[in-house]
Amino acid sequence: MKTFPAQYSTLSAVALKNHLIEAYQLDPATTCRLLIRNVSDTYILENQSQKYIFKIYRDAHRKRNEIEAEVELLNILKANGNGVSYPLTDVTGKQIQQFNAIEGLRNGVLFSFAEGKVILDLENAQLIQLGQDIAKLHQTTSSIKLSNPRPVFSFETTLFEPLHDLKLHFAEMQEEFEYLSDVAVRVVKKFEEFDTSKFSYGYCHYDFFPKNFHFDSAGNITFFDFDFAGEGYLINDLMTFLNHYFFHQLNNLITKEQAEEDFNTFLSAYQQVRPLTADELEAIPYLGITFHIFFLKFFYDNYDDWSNAFLTPRYTKHRVTLIKKWEEMYCNF
Repeated sequence: MKTFPAQYSTLSAVALKNHLIEAYQLDPATTCRLLIRNVSDTYILENQSQKYIFKIYRDAHRKRNEIEAEVELLNILKANGNGVSYPLTDVTGKQIQQFNAIEGLRNGVLFSFAEGKVILDLENAQLIQLGQDIAKLHQTTSSIKLSNPRPVFSFETTLFEPLHDLKLHFAEMQEEFEYLSDVAVRVVKKFEEFDTSKFSYGYCHYDFFPKNFHFDSAGNITFFDFDFAGEGYLINDLMTFLNHYFFHQLNNLITKEQAEEDFNTFLSAYQQVRPLTADELEAIPYLGITFHIFFLKFFYDNYDDWSNAFLTPRYTKHRVTLIKKWEEMYCNF
């Protein structure tokens, strides 16, 4: 019987283990197991002395040239002394593996393991370290141009394209769609008040939640998961970290006063390395609206292959409510 085409397969951990042991000359006792099934699947490989992360991308989410750009970016960051989980090179000199999966070609990268752990409630010393390390990372990403393309975070890609593509999804939620359309226009109008010519621009991580960096026992930070890395205002990364405090407050895990104090400690530490203009500081919260609308489109686009079983009208309305709460908490139009 002919094999029927699949839209999304999960590659065998056993087969991957055998392939990667040979390709990278790893310890034959290395084990491999699926860690996260997502728009890109993540596996963990480990033996008695070492751990690795293997990420395999879905072609519909990341084309080969975008992966090459991510690898290039991480190689540059590592060479400049930034603490990142970086791509490893196999015995033939390749940093990207290719597999002929059921749905077609898929590309994968073996990464160094980020030692340490996630810390959700950061103390002052950790906030200072984080602010300075992100600023140092931005010193690198603001001064390079990659050979291959990455996404661009502009109002077109984070507001207007998402709203155009989401219009059908909101067919039965006209009130919510009208709100999003209105707030998008207000964000753009607000930015007309800022001197954006003086905003730092470069490659953003665009997902600087604590889940994407580890602190080791000595307090050193390793950043990882550059899956969304793209070009835009560098304050986008400060905005994504502000989202950590937004959700922490909504979940009653921190007071408003402590959240403001902690974020200001982080911002002050960042500015010890990379000063920000007054307009950049004021603009940070307004980019939060673009971030949430961008991810609404991301959830919509990847619904089929991400097993995101909760993209219901109720869930969508909840996400719009979050944007309203963000506006109430941080914005002053």
